[in-house]
Amino acid sequence: MDIKKTDQTDQKNMKYIKNIIERYKHIRSIKQLQQVPKGMYAFVGFGNHSTSNLYPVLGYLHVPLKYICCKSKDKAQLINTAYPHVRATISLQEILDDEEVKGIFVAVTPQEHFHIASEVLKSGKAIFIEKPPCQSLDELMQLINISIETKTPSVVGLQKRHAPVIQILKKELAKNKKPVTYNLKYLTGAYPEGEAMMDLYIHPLDYVTYLFGKAEVKCVENIEDHTLMLLLKHNNATGVLELSTAYSWIEAKEHLTINTQQGIYQMEQMDSLTFQSKQRVFMGVPMEKINTQKMVTIDLLGRNNFVPTIKNNQIYTQGYFDTIKNFVDMVEDNKMSQVQSFESLVDTYSLLESIHSLVKQL
Repeated sequence: MDIKKTDQTDQKNMKYIKNIIERYKHIRSIKQLQQVPKGMYAFVGFGNHSTSNLYPVLGYLHVPLKYICCKSKDKAQLINTAYPHVRATISLQEILDDEEVKGIFVAVTPQEHFHIASEVLKSGKAIFIEKPPCQSLDELMQLINISIETKTPSVVGLQKRHAPVIQILKKELAKNKKPVTYNLKYLTGAYPEGEAMMDLYIHPLDYVTYLFGKAEVKCVENIEDHTLMLLLKHNNATGVLELSTAYSWIEAKEHLTINTQQGIYQMEQMDSLTFQSKQRVFMGVPMEKINTQKMVTIDLLGRNNFVPTIKNNQIYTQGYFDTIKNFVDMVEDNKMSQVQSFESLVDTYSLLESIHSLVKQL
């Protein structure tokens, strides 16, 4: 065997493989640069949530920001220093009057959202607005009417609809024709800075509505104003929910179990999704009592904390990335989408108002 000749062949193969990898990386970077949005955008708000979860996505997607709007002149000066290519302003009207701006991101205090959303929609500019977009079903219907009248694209930042685990569950559940049951726990620490229902619980209530359809509240229990126990009935599903601010932020928990005829889905923290198929039941006898083999668990999704790619980033697994990208694509293509539009939230807000009403009666 000619060892020298073998080494030369191996080196040649390695060089060939290295060239393929380099070529792939080059094509990938070119493709990303070719997807840079052409329109100009503005951002209203500069708080902790937006700088932690929204601005990083804008940077990754190379979304060209022309304005950042805030309330304080002092903050505006600091923004001008930190973002030299962006104009900081305290005037929303300045942005609305600028014809070059095609889309506006809004993330301010929940109480301000309805007024700002109304003004943006009336200007005809596309709007991405953080949740909650308004404080009542009546206000939501007003926003829907304005958006229809002005034909303005809108996306509400209930980003968990775009979380990969929710999208997978949506497809999986579409295959199921039999009634299902589910159990959801959404547990955090105390929330003195706002209303937990509209600021926190709106997330799980929205995605169970998105997954299972319109919900009717069959039973509600309010425990010392920090925990809600709910029994919800959908068309083809029944769920038990515990929504609470009586636990811990350090050990905050979001866990969803869905029991179907085929098997059990388990979602943990939006980061993982598993499926366990069920063994057959013969003449009322569960075969797992006879055949004691372990249930096979299939990992449908799992976040790899070691590999530093965008899809392993929590901003992606929580749905922020795809929600913002969806909005930018809408603006660039001048299209409307119903996935996270104001119209898509009617059932969610109807559920919120039902819960509010029933809690008041307790």
